[in-house]
Amino acid sequence: MSIEIRGLTKIYGTQKAVNDISFSVEKGTILGFLGPNGAGKSTTMKIITGYLAADSGLVKLCGIDVTKDPLAVKRKIGYLPEANPLYHDMYVKEYLGFIAGVHGLKQINKSVSDAIELTGLGTEAHKKTGQLSKGYKQRVGLAAALIHDPEVLILDEPTSGLDPNQIIEIRNVIREQGKQKTILFSSHILQEVQAICERVIIINKGNIVADDQLTNLLKRSGASLEEVFRNLTGTQASV
Repeated sequence: MSIEIRGLTKIYGTQKAVNDISFSVEKGTILGFLGPNGAGKSTTMKIITGYLAADSGLVKLCGIDVTKDPLAVKRKIGYLPEANPLYHDMYVKEYLGFIAGVHGLKQINKSVSDAIELTGLGTEAHKKTGQLSKGYKQRVGLAAALIHDPEVLILDEPTSGLDPNQIIEIRNVIREQGKQKTILFSSHILQEVQAICERVIIINKGNIVADDQLTNLLKRSGASLEEVFRNLTGTQASV
């Protein structure tokens, strides 16, 4: 399994942000990971990537225990968090070169060029990241997540701020990457999840309330993903 989670729990004070959840994801799967605000999605993703410690439970990525060898896990992961962190005074090429160096890549210039081409950053590559639109900043974040050719991608709101044409382009990039990689994909845009993902997990109040192939979820409910989401979480379609 590319991702294996067993009995994962995270508590903040008296609140269980993540309540004893378990799931696994095979290589080549694009998994939609959904839930209302505060449901435990981002907490779970941060634990998987090693940026946050769990209170209990097991998390393995490509067979590696996150708590025992977090650096090895980070080498396997490309992570685009919701709050996309960029150095705004660095030029796009400079920033991606820095990220490539952090990963210890040998052919830095080639890796940067490939990432720029893959994410459609060619026209913006000579600008500072702070000068870019929100959509192009997201592209830089995605390029940074992909630059070391990771086995697993964790994408939290990757299409945020993109215009409709850019969404289609990035959607195609994610689909193509999903042929060889495992992708955990979270988005506020349920239509994007429906267009990209083959399997969906919905988490609510720290508990998994659905885990199935998207086609099965839609077939059983006879409805759209938005209606499935609302029925299972008791909220408007906000993930």
